[in-house]
Amino acid sequence: MASLIEAAKAPGYPAEIALVISNRPDAEGLARAAAAGVATALVDHKTCPEREAFERALDGELLAHGVELLCFAGFMRILTPWFINRWTGRMLNVHPSLLPLFTGLHTHRRALEAGMRIHGCTVHFVTPELDSGPIVAQAAVPVLPDDTEETLSARVLRQEHVIYPLALQLVASGCVHLQHGRVELEADWDEDAALVSPRAVCRRE
Repeated sequence: MASLIEAAKAPGYPAEIALVISNRPDAEGLARAAAAGVATALVDHKTCPEREAFERALDGELLAHGVELLCFAGFMRILTPWFINRWTGRMLNVHPSLLPLFTGLHTHRRALEAGMRIHGCTVHFVTPELDSGPIVAQAAVPVLPDDTEETLSARVLRQEHVIYPLALQLVASGCVHLQHGRVELEADWDEDAALVSPRAVCRRE
């Protein structure tokens, strides 16, 4: 969230952060957004009698603030088909793995247990299937021999702060289109870009 707010301050950035909304009264993001001069709203799911009532209240706040795109970050609620269909093609989420690998929780632990040499993060469109929407952007990082969940998580998080503003920029500027369930990207590619892991020097003689 903070990275998106900061990115949107740049001249020519194609999106404005119109609202930061949370379902948790104690969410740190609400205070940080307010300090940055961004409008905030709280829709506490615990005060709503059912999921649909919560989502209708959420929808009302979004419409009242003129929101056109949603960017989820740490929003640990599974949305109903009603809400997803209403906002299809206008919702982005960041996930701490190279999807389609390691959907759901505990991604860093599972990457370590699987012996991965490369791990990373993904920004994707939200669809009814959890962590399965069309991919907008990904970043990969090496998995080091002495990594723990904490060190690997921190390395991935730094890349989340890079690719989420990039993904929002691509979508908001129209360089990314969602066509028939696939992402179409109108941009130049660096065909030689790659991360190879391990990139190490063997000291055996």
